[in-house]
Amino acid sequence: MTTTPFQVTTPRLTIPVGPDDHTFGPASAPVSLVEYGDFQCPYCAMAHVILHDLLRLRRETVRYTFRHFPLTNVHPYADLAAEVAEAAGVRGAFWPMRDWLFANQAGINPRRLMVGVERLGLPSAEVGDEVGAHLYLDRVRRDLVGGVRSGVAGTPTFFVNGIRHDGGYALDDLLEAVDEAAETVQRHNEHAP
Repeated sequence: MTTTPFQVTTPRLTIPVGPDDHTFGPASAPVSLVEYGDFQCPYCAMAHVILHDLLRLRRETVRYTFRHFPLTNVHPYADLAAEVAEAAGVRGAFWPMRDWLFANQAGINPRRLMVGVERLGLPSAEVGDEVGAHLYLDRVRRDLVGGVRSGVAGTPTFFVNGIRHDGGYALDDLLEAVDEAAETVQRHNEHAP
């Protein structure tokens, strides 16, 4: 009887970053960092602070993308928070809303979300109507399904140049992953015809 060796492959990003994604950083950056996150996840809030430092330290190296992965079984308002972020995004305020959501994570509930909308100077009645009608829920679900297909099981989950990062998300861990990816791209470019 012969046996076939079991081969383990690292999950890859199944849906490439596109124009509908929320991205930050230069389009020419050699490293694409995609995060699947949940606005009520305490680990995502910790990673949020770390990502600010990472993006400051590797400003020209990283293009960062945030995708929704609301874990509604443990975070009851995660979907709603993602929809509010999308409503803010339509108005050019996705990133400030994202920052506000993570800074005010402990108190997220429907009423508090509208406080954030008002604090950012967005039209709360309009946003409230859109979120109430679940205008952005398909967008949130699309991110979630793409995450599941890419092997995301929890938050935060990161992909570095399309490959799931299974290491830690402390600053040193992410810097190492980003620098390694940038070096790989540089070596590849040096050997390209």
